[in-house]
Amino acid sequence: MVSYLLPTLILLPLVGSIILLFVPSSSVTAIRVLGLLTSSATFILSLVAWVLFDPSSTKFQFVYEAPWLGTSNIYLILGIDGISLFFVVLSAFLIPLCLLCGWESIERQKEYVIAFLVLEALMISVFCLLDLFLFYVFFESVLIPMFFIIGIFGSRERKIRAAYQFFLYTLLGSVLMLLGVLMIYAQTGTTQVELLYTAEFSETAQILLWLSFFASFAVKVPMVPVHIWLPEAHVEAPTAGSVILAGILLKLGTYGFLRFSIPLFPEASLYFTPLVFTMSVIAVMYTSLTTVRQVDLKKIIAYSSVAHMNFVTLGLFSLNPLGVEGSILLMLSHGLVSPALFLCIGALYDRYKTRLLRYYGGSVRTMPILSAVFLFFTMGNISLPGTSSFVGEFMVLSGTFVANPLICFLGATGMVLGAAYSLWLYNRVVFGAFKPHFLSTYADLNRREFFIFVPLIGSVLWMGIYPEVFLNEIHASVYNLLENFSRVPVDGSLSLDGKIS
Repeated sequence: MVSYLLPTLILLPLVGSIILLFVPSSSVTAIRVLGLLTSSATFILSLVAWVLFDPSSTKFQFVYEAPWLGTSNIYLILGIDGISLFFVVLSAFLIPLCLLCGWESIERQKEYVIAFLVLEALMISVFCLLDLFLFYVFFESVLIPMFFIIGIFGSRERKIRAAYQFFLYTLLGSVLMLLGVLMIYAQTGTTQVELLYTAEFSETAQILLWLSFFASFAVKVPMVPVHIWLPEAHVEAPTAGSVILAGILLKLGTYGFLRFSIPLFPEASLYFTPLVFTMSVIAVMYTSLTTVRQVDLKKIIAYSSVAHMNFVTLGLFSLNPLGVEGSILLMLSHGLVSPALFLCIGALYDRYKTRLLRYYGGSVRTMPILSAVFLFFTMGNISLPGTSSFVGEFMVLSGTFVANPLICFLGATGMVLGAAYSLWLYNRVVFGAFKPHFLSTYADLNRREFFIFVPLIGSVLWMGIYPEVFLNEIHASVYNLLENFSRVPVDGSLSLDGKIS
């Protein structure tokens, strides 16, 4: 029965979306309730997978295998390890919140709920698939429902342009990855991930394949200079679209690095580490400085997301367990904090129909509850000790220092700049001059909105105060991933615990 856990996890939201096709569009309450029940059941099932997960095992668990193109040696193989476990849980966790935040503001509820349930099934599939070809198929399929979410439910006239920009940027970046997958299949005769982990590629092949995968994953992260699509997509997407874009879709790129680029092409990963370090540091500093110049609330959080995700790539390519585990924690933390900030901005937009910063000020006097929630997640965004981001960023910086102290120092400037733009944003919106001539009516968070934030606050505190719960699940898989990764710095040998001996 355990082997059917992951297929059930994927099929449940799909079945819910199919049932919704037969529900009349006029039955809005039934559509909302059915969508919420389906997504909540999926989340509960993902928690069952967490409870049943064996953290001491380095193997993939809950493995399900079925022939897809058996004659071509391509199989549908599902399985999770400590690296992918929490991304599955996070995907299932955020979808009910997305449905709740669009409970009243979205008019076409039927299409809205179906799009998010289909998107949930595709995202969970990406994190569970252990076949490289099918991973690519689902990796790109995620774009389809997200394209409709931005293009149909976006808030302004530019939403169609933003949807096409998002779709074409990310799709074109993945064309080279498809060529890489075909090259791997031609050389090895298989696309099964566990078999590919044992395959050996020449140095030239590794470099070409690494670059082909990098072209796809770098756009998804996104890394500078291929980040232009993200602020536009965030600004035009509905609040729930921004939540899932920041919470999950940006993680697909870094997950791809971790699952494929680093273990499949270790020599190329080592060879290109200076390139990734350079691009990441430039992105952290450039986007942090750019954030301070933005006037749109959503663009501020969007550029902040680019900076944080490039901080993640620093940890991933430190190529030691401390940095890699820190990167995973930081990804999970960003998947909680950044969506919460977008929800705060969404609450303001639902009331005043503007995201321009100059119209806001003195919100603490009229919206004290939202101001308190906004303060909490602003502190999370600047990695205040006790929040989830602090643990991840501390581990990333520690791992990066082992690999390259200079890069660690330059990357750490992102934390200083992050505090600058986060506090600047909070001060402008919550404090400052009261502007009654712009905003004439006021309403604080309602009960539904407040209870959307409660699980996010609890999760951020839990991960920040007691991260060992999450690290215990990750340890074995990360060590196994890096076990055969040979790295010898010029000035000493790098032991498995990330220390120079």
